[in-house]
Amino acid sequence: MKVACSTLCFGRLPLDRALKTMEELEFNKVDATISPNSPHMTPADVAADPAKCARLLRYTSSVVPAALNIEFEPNLDHATFIEQFEAICKLARNLGIATLTMPAANTNSDFEQEVTRLRILVTLAETYGVVLTVETRIGTLTELPGMAIKLCERVPGLGLTLDPSHYICGPNQNKPYDHVYPYVKHVHLRDTGRSMDKMQVRVGQGEIEYSRIITQLEKYHYNRVLTVEIVDKPDNPFPMETEVRKLKFLLESLAA
Repeated sequence: MKVACSTLCFGRLPLDRALKTMEELEFNKVDATISPNSPHMTPADVAADPAKCARLLRYTSSVVPAALNIEFEPNLDHATFIEQFEAICKLARNLGIATLTMPAANTNSDFEQEVTRLRILVTLAETYGVVLTVETRIGTLTELPGMAIKLCERVPGLGLTLDPSHYICGPNQNKPYDHVYPYVKHVHLRDTGRSMDKMQVRVGQGEIEYSRIITQLEKYHYNRVLTVEIVDKPDNPFPMETEVRKLKFLLESLAA
């Protein structure tokens, strides 16, 4: 397993500086977030000029794009949504990226409608050689492990991006979630306490069992990247670079 850095770790920096910072921290891989609120790159940016977006991610630094984390405007019309999604799939193919992560529909959404939507998106992603995953996230249909698995069972080819923080401080409240591992195709990590106000804490002060997570991933022959995803927020009570570096070294030591 290799360790990547999310662009969310340095969201207050311009993209070129964020990538250079990762390079200085000796990361080799980047997990790039593409979202409407991203200061770095939006789905509309990719649809408008995919070649420029590819250049920015590939040639700004020596850090190699390894995954894309995508979100869309909530009320986007269907045609524009499909246009942007397909443009991102093309970008992933051009960058040699195999995995896309996006959120599932909100918790109160119709499950069958979400199954239909995800089947269409998985099929479209597969035409570009890309695996689509949904993140285990509070407030979505994957916030509980059982429902996340049910989605994967109903949508052939769909994978999960495991973000264990959401299973610790969300409705799951750190109950066992080992049964999701057969479906995990990507991983986002930070340290986390049991309550929502402790979604991000200093590495070592939370309840994330990194060694157990890696052991479980190895059990299912996971050989993809582990992404450090400590979100850059003004109210973080710790210096970002220090915590990002600390988690990088910890994961590398465990996954060696």
